[in-house]
Amino acid sequence: MIELKSKSEKELLRESGRLAAQVLEYLTDKVKPGVQTRELDSLAYKYIKKNGAIPSFLGYRGFPATLCTSINNEIVHGIPSRRRLREGDIIKIDVGVYKNRYHGDTARTYKVGKISEVADKLVEVTRECLRRGIEASICGGWSGDIGYAIQSYAESNGFSVIRDFVGHGVGKQLHEAPQLPHFGEKRTGFILREGMVFSIEPMINEGHYDVKFLDDGWTAVTKDGSLSAQFEHVIYIGKDKTEILTDL
Repeated sequence: MIELKSKSEKELLRESGRLAAQVLEYLTDKVKPGVQTRELDSLAYKYIKKNGAIPSFLGYRGFPATLCTSINNEIVHGIPSRRRLREGDIIKIDVGVYKNRYHGDTARTYKVGKISEVADKLVEVTRECLRRGIEASICGGWSGDIGYAIQSYAESNGFSVIRDFVGHGVGKQLHEAPQLPHFGEKRTGFILREGMVFSIEPMINEGHYDVKFLDDGWTAVTKDGSLSAQFEHVIYIGKDKTEILTDL
């Protein structure tokens, strides 16, 4: 578990986080009908290398790409391919970068052209789930407070929260302790301490939260075929305030 002890460590993590955020911003106007997900992956790879960093995901446990690109009912870990985006799709793009010995990790859901009302609601509710999760992340608080904030808002809007994937510590390793569920009860879990760094990355489903995996061994999809959305930031728990390390 990483718990930062110095300002310099935090700034190195922030540099990696900011670069990851810049990758997603760079891709914004590239996400449109007709583009292949492998084209987005190639652009991200070149952008990361140009900025003196290494893609965190490429080769990680055998993952074959720079980005995770997950479309519609694909929840997470989708592999870039020749598949072309279509009007009405939603696509989750997750990116990690490794620079100055630290990782940055962030994700967002993009709307491809005009999308359905339910897809639009799902995306915006998921975005708000992340905001509420970050708002509940305070020094001296409980991890369960974060999960409760996310779950209660998602379910009040008729959606469900994925159980199979959780937030995690981020630092010199891409995945570190602690694990952070996006569901739970207040005043449960672990106490948030000054210096903790971890991701909050709610994955919210239109339908049930059950998951299954495709034959590629990576791509997780909704078992009932319903839509799924995701947003992710890495945060730093400060004594007086919580900071987002993966913003611009």
